[in-house]
Amino acid sequence: MGSKTEVVRRKRGDLPLEPPSAYESDISAFMAWIQLERGLSPNTVESYEADLVQCACFLHNHGSPNWQDVSLEHISAWISSLTVDGYAVASLARKLSALRMLARYLVGEGSLQNDFTELLKNPQKGRFLPHALSIEEMERFLGAPDLNTPQGKRDRAIFELMYGSGLRVSEVSSVLVNAVNLDDGFARIFGKGAKERIVPVGGEAVLAIRNYLHGGRPHLVKDGSGGELFLSKRGTPISRKMIWVLVKDYANRAGIEKNLTPHGLRHSFATHLLMGGADVRAVQEMLGHADVGTTQIYTHVESQRLQEEHTNFHPLAQNQ
Repeated sequence: MGSKTEVVRRKRGDLPLEPPSAYESDISAFMAWIQLERGLSPNTVESYEADLVQCACFLHNHGSPNWQDVSLEHISAWISSLTVDGYAVASLARKLSALRMLARYLVGEGSLQNDFTELLKNPQKGRFLPHALSIEEMERFLGAPDLNTPQGKRDRAIFELMYGSGLRVSEVSSVLVNAVNLDDGFARIFGKGAKERIVPVGGEAVLAIRNYLHGGRPHLVKDGSGGELFLSKRGTPISRKMIWVLVKDYANRAGIEKNLTPHGLRHSFATHLLMGGADVRAVQEMLGHADVGTTQIYTHVESQRLQEEHTNFHPLAQNQ
């Protein structure tokens, strides 16, 4: 079923999951349907597959032998468990969307009598304060890769570019060698909706990428390698999943206790810029946000930090 053996639980980095056999054929048929009939993007298809496999494992472990025996109570229990695990509201909404599509598909195919998602309500979306590393934590994280190996040079360059330019994991995994101008310090990035933007590439990232291009990438290139900047050991473009794994691994090596994800590097980029006095409109442009309101989340992060500093250190901030 494609990528089912590489499912990664986004929030906790759990081990890969296999769908129970009683659920597998329905998931496989549904995945083929949404790819061929609905034309969803590869990223969406991959995420939906991971969500459905995760749901099937939960249902199987909680006494539901197949989709035909699933009830509203089963799904409510699954959503409650995800909430306890700390999944973001946006992730919960996506998982429910995948499940609703599957249920309607199974009803339409005649293999399910009633839509067990019909009475489910979407979780209420709220504005969240993203977690960011401190500057000291970021320095430890960036220093974790071993620069004596080609992979270490690559990983350092990936992290420096993600943190230094605020790139999404999908953007850094697909960036081309010729899209990065190291002499002038900028990169041409294609983000969500294939929208192009120009982002600055800072001095540390330039040094790391040069080091990788001279002493790392040549060792990873194989027959058939393309023009992507970052390659795997097989010479293929490094995948988004592998970058997730690398971020988790190096965070552990660096002793980072926070739940760091690739998006956490992007959060840190925006937060540290605003801490340094950057204009929110400039940060919006660098992040590729269509709406400045999305970027302004980070101004709330900085306000919260200032409040905490005041509470912790001002002699009259706390009640005696």
